[in-house]
Amino acid sequence: MRILIVDDEPLARARLRTLVEELGMPGVEVAGEAVDGVDAILAHESTPFDVVLLDIAMPRMDGLEAARHLSAQEPAPAVVFCTAFDEHALAAFEAHAVDYLVKPVARERLRVAIERARRFTGDQMRRIGEEVQPQARTHICARIRGSLRLVAVADVAYFLAEDKYVVVHHDGGEVLIEESLKALEDEFKDRFVRIHRNCLVAVDRILALERNGEGGTMALVRGAPNPLEVSRRCVPSVRDLVKHL
Repeated sequence: MRILIVDDEPLARARLRTLVEELGMPGVEVAGEAVDGVDAILAHESTPFDVVLLDIAMPRMDGLEAARHLSAQEPAPAVVFCTAFDEHALAAFEAHAVDYLVKPVARERLRVAIERARRFTGDQMRRIGEEVQPQARTHICARIRGSLRLVAVADVAYFLAEDKYVVVHHDGGEVLIEESLKALEDEFKDRFVRIHRNCLVAVDRILALERNGEGGTMALVRGAPNPLEVSRRCVPSVRDLVKHL
């Protein structure tokens, strides 16, 4: 059983590694470490792990979001949360977790968590991922030629629906994802606005609205190479939004 330890604190990672080694469980080894959720996802993508010991409060991407992304991977690892939060703070998601450990982690409690993780299958992890819906993601996951690509939501200029895919236009280029525009709109409603039935634009990237030669309305968007069409239906709400920027 390959274990990945994820924590932004070096001392916390070292302590968990020592505890796992002291348990001396046959076939169990710490095979890697990561400093945050993004590194954890990329590490698992490179060389899959069976169990991830995952902190919650981390920079860049917290443990709850990382667990959500990891549950969608194939194969999906079993996730054990390791956190400094007390039991009351964990109650909201306790029923969905494989297990959780409260720092400082006790050696025998860790043994129980690892044994419990052995019994979880990929399908069970995917169900957990579907049930646990933390705050809006900080990153979008995309597959590019079989490899995983993480794009920070803060770097996204707009989402454009094309056929069964959505094209994510971001500062580094563009990627395709198999998510619906409606789901993205619901998740990121505080950051993106619909300007057309096939397009969501980052609110803080709208520079201005202008008329084109045919009398239509176009949005000038930072990061978009060309103005984007605003549908007649969306013009009033987008215009009102721009007035208050």
